[in-house]
Amino acid sequence: LCFAGDARVRGQTGVLSERRGSYPFIDFRLLNNTTLSGEIGTKKKVKRLLSFQRYFHASRLLRGIVPQASLYLLDEDYLGQARHMLSKVGMWDFDIFLFDRLTNGNSLVTLLCHLFNVHGLIHHFQLDMVTLHRFLVMVQEDYHSQNPYHNAVHAADVTQAMHCYLREPKLANFLTPSDIMLGLLAAAAHDVDHPGVNQPFLIKTKHHLASLYQNVSVLENHHWRSTIGMLRESRLLAHLPKEVTQDIEQQLGSLILATDINRQNEFLIRLKSHLDNQDLRLEDAQDRHFMLQIALKCADICNPCRLWDLSKQWSERVCEEFYRQGDLEQKFELEISPLCNQQKDTIPSIQIGFMTYIVEPLFERWAQFTGDTPLSENMLNHLRRNKAKWRSLLHKQHSSSRSNDHSGQVTGSQEQTLNEEETP
Repeated sequence: LCFAGDARVRGQTGVLSERRGSYPFIDFRLLNNTTLSGEIGTKKKVKRLLSFQRYFHASRLLRGIVPQASLYLLDEDYLGQARHMLSKVGMWDFDIFLFDRLTNGNSLVTLLCHLFNVHGLIHHFQLDMVTLHRFLVMVQEDYHSQNPYHNAVHAADVTQAMHCYLREPKLANFLTPSDIMLGLLAAAAHDVDHPGVNQPFLIKTKHHLASLYQNVSVLENHHWRSTIGMLRESRLLAHLPKEVTQDIEQQLGSLILATDINRQNEFLIRLKSHLDNQDLRLEDAQDRHFMLQIALKCADICNPCRLWDLSKQWSERVCEEFYRQGDLEQKFELEISPLCNQQKDTIPSIQIGFMTYIVEPLFERWAQFTGDTPLSENMLNHLRRNKAKWRSLLHKQHSSSRSNDHSGQVTGSQEQTLNEEETP
């Protein structure tokens, strides 16, 4: 027997699912409130405050206060532009920021409904459109809009990239409707209910999820279990045989857990082995699933492979989220996590390191898998150009810094350049 306030529910499959809203919402505005700054300065008090946030959020659910779906109050001009963009959803230069504005902040719901239709998933799985829409609204609203990076727009961006990868001939020729649905669902929900802080932060503040998942893939486990909770709550797949839904839930977990950046080398080594030995058999469901994991990993970190204007926006957003965590850690006298110190970790240096050690090795292997397709060549070209631009910006920062050290002052033009290049 489960009650509305249960933090988790155990289904017939034995897989635990997080209740929607069970995650303690970390309200940066509350944590940074100056009236509390004198009262909160210890790890114990941080933990207590986060526990209060969990209680407050859960109590809203107990009282029946549930977020309502956003209203689609768009004029015909906006709808027309959004429809036009959807006709080009398979293009790599798709501007997800513009699409989100045209859909009144409903980019994830609108995109997924369209892609489910394009791929014939609604017909194949006999899905109810109203139920599908309700499920997607639940997913979209469980992303935290106040996160600069880990929000529903990022999920929509990853989903659009996943759609592009699923169309690569080397993969598309073997994919089943189940593979496609799993790939799109995992992309849409891979960061659901992300708090805007990373796993080390949850561990050192002794967060309840860190204890629940024993400090292993803490966020990814929560994203997966939350997705299962929403699937069951919406009853989107309730009409399918029990063994089918069990398999979907388990495979969703395998895909979402693959996005844990701490497992990067594990997947790279395995992919390299397959490519070197030429032993990938995509007729085999297990090998197809592995390549879906790789595709999702690529989609999750594809920002450096986008057009510069889009890539730069994502870089600034993710660094702003890092810096917010660093400010929070400094405020509560916690050790500042790597990449989170705004005084030391600049956006260009963070991005160059990310591209060099994480993005390039993965996308070079992905291109080796797909062959020299137009998409793979396009992504690698963008990656090289973007990395060169960040190197140029880093060089300018260093030059300005040396000049400031010698002169002791910054000229008006230098100050303007620094503001344009360094402000997240």
